[in-house]
Amino acid sequence: MKVVLIRHGESEANFENYWTGWLDVALTAKGREQAWQAGEKIKELGISFDVAFASYLQRTIITCNTVLEASAQLWVPTYKTWRLNERHYGQLVGVNKDEMVARYGKGQVQKWRRGYNEPPLYVSENHFDRRYDDLDPRLIPKGENLGMVVERITPFWSDDVVPFIRSGKNVLITGHGNSLRALVKYLESVPEEEVDKIDVPNAEPIIYTFDSQAVLQERLG
Repeated sequence: MKVVLIRHGESEANFENYWTGWLDVALTAKGREQAWQAGEKIKELGISFDVAFASYLQRTIITCNTVLEASAQLWVPTYKTWRLNERHYGQLVGVNKDEMVARYGKGQVQKWRRGYNEPPLYVSENHFDRRYDDLDPRLIPKGENLGMVVERITPFWSDDVVPFIRSGKNVLITGHGNSLRALVKYLESVPEEEVDKIDVPNAEPIIYTFDSQAVLQERLG
């Protein structure tokens, strides 16, 4: 069984170099083209999906739909989950990264970006729209380090994805840089001290093969 991880294409925030987190920003024209190319690659590889997942944020939803369309699989059922959302960057959301380097130093900013246990500056209150109305408020973070993202991504994997693998299904997972870094860390048992080496480029498929018991056999990409 195949599980393919794809980070969304370039977003407006990627282009303008600010922290996005749970902000619902759009893809750039380049990002849409990257997503289409990823779908064409999936088609060339002959990978057929049975189910797809995306986060609650449009940059993954559009990427997911584009990949499926480009690979002639737009009919595949798609489910959305907040657990695939980007890492919540707290007070850093919407702030230019270069400005924070000037204010706090490159070392501190690198810890916020890549550190496993380094939390951002928390917000005192979230202001989200109705897409999160049905979610237990206690689950919604006010800021996250990567370790916290791992904690919320693992139930998604075990509860939502593994049953499909065990029933012989191929799965597409479209996420964000940090939600997919967290998933890669979990799937490949990457030590905490090496997590900063995990790189998930925009719209580059990471392809895993699993056996019928959802045991990892191989990674491509």
